[in-house]
Amino acid sequence: MQMLRRLLCSAMLMGFAGIAAAAPLAPKEGVQYQVLPQKQETPAGKQVEVIEFFAYYCPHCHAFEPLLQDWVKKQGDNIVFKRVHVAAGQRIVPQQRLFYTLEALGLLGQYHEKAFAAIHQQGLRFQDDEEVIEWAVKSGIDRARFTDAYRSFGVQGKLRRASAMMDAYKVDHWPFVAIDGRFVTSPSMANQGGSTARTETEQQQVALQVMDALVAKARADKK
Repeated sequence: MQMLRRLLCSAMLMGFAGIAAAAPLAPKEGVQYQVLPQKQETPAGKQVEVIEFFAYYCPHCHAFEPLLQDWVKKQGDNIVFKRVHVAAGQRIVPQQRLFYTLEALGLLGQYHEKAFAAIHQQGLRFQDDEEVIEWAVKSGIDRARFTDAYRSFGVQGKLRRASAMMDAYKVDHWPFVAIDGRFVTSPSMANQGGSTARTETEQQQVALQVMDALVAKARADKK
């Protein structure tokens, strides 16, 4: 009987631990997220805009990508998701151009993960235009079509817009996520204030919980 009681007590404790782990996170302003001093313009309607600021060369952005993609799919019609490739010096401009060229050609869905893999798994650097163009051609994209878009005024305008958005959203590290034009967080920010997450994946999962809470808050404010 005593053994049975011990087993039951253990089971109850495990159950309580599971409930605690599943409890929704209540992030604190100024700790796990920040509120921008000035709200940025976002699309009208009930959907919440979510923007990820990232860079292809960034190993943390690469690690975050699969978890973020799953999160976006789960959000469904609750959000409008966008990406901004950050400006991070002249050497990164070819990577920016690559992203915005793929976006302009409607090829991000097919080649976004491949661009990450080219750098982080295949050892390419993407620090000059010709290397990027050759990779695109070898990956199956028409040379003339890609090159025209890559060197277009439209893509150049996207680069300028990215820099302006970084200033507006106070982006100083990445990956960095903006929600509803007013809340910002990131894996590093979300794990402030006593987080027990140990691995990078655990820290990213905490960030996604913070993002869940901020999307819910933004949606409630829209009602």
